Order: sequence, then C-alpha cells, then structure tokens
Amino acid sequence: MVIIRKRKEGEMISLDEMEALLESIVEKFPQEIFKELNGGIILLPDLKHNKIGNNLFIMGEYHKGGPQGRYITIYYGSFKRIYGHLDEEKLKERLTEVLKHEFTHHLESLAGERGLEVEDEKFINDYLRRNQ
Repeated sequence: MVIIRKRKEGEMISLDEMEALLESIVEKFPQEIFKELNGGIILLPDLKHNKIGNNLFIMGEYHKGGPQGRYITIYYGSFKRIYGHLDEEKLKERLTEVLKHEFTHHLESLAGERGLEVEDEKFINDYLRRNQ
C-alpha cells in the first residue's frame, strides 16, 4: 500500500512519494518482463524536453547498451509539469501507461523489433507537421 500525504489541490506528490508509487506499480508487473533489464528503473527529478521542441516533454525513456546496460528512466519533473494537477489515482494511471510503453520498447528490443520506435517517430513527425 502506498500512503501519500494529503496535499493542497493541484499540488504534485513529492519525488519520494512518486518513487513509492512507482514501486507499487512495478510490483504488479510480471517478473518475466524484467529479463535483461539489468539497470532497472530509475526515477530522476528532471524535466526533460524533446530535442525538437520545448512543447514536447519526455516522460520516460528506454535505454539499451552502454555501460549501464538496459534500463528505464522516468522523469519526475516532466510528470510534475504535465500531470501535476492530477489526483493520485489518475497520476498512477499515467505513470502505469508510461511504464508499459517503455517496457514495450524493452521487450521489442529483446526480440529485435522496432515497431514502437517507428510508431513514436511517426507521432513526432505528425506533431511537427501540425505545429509548424
């Protein structure tokens, strides 16, 4: 059970509370999907912009290769900026969606697939076309 302190309306949960929420979500995921995710899941306090525009924020990323191996990064600052107004239940839903998205990247990477990468690229290209 995750206990989150009572907050003022519109106030985002703290980084520590977000970490506890993240852990409670991850506990419910099947252990098989963690195969070769040797770097685990990292929650950073950062607000991360997409390189192509300041109006696009990165909520999470999947990393493969390099000295840290395979791992998932979640950006608390991005969640705070975009979803800071949500109650804990809705925030948990958004965090779960992002984790599932990043785990899909992980599983596709293990299988040698790139379907979600292609889909993400298409989303960004469509966004750019609409907002030029």
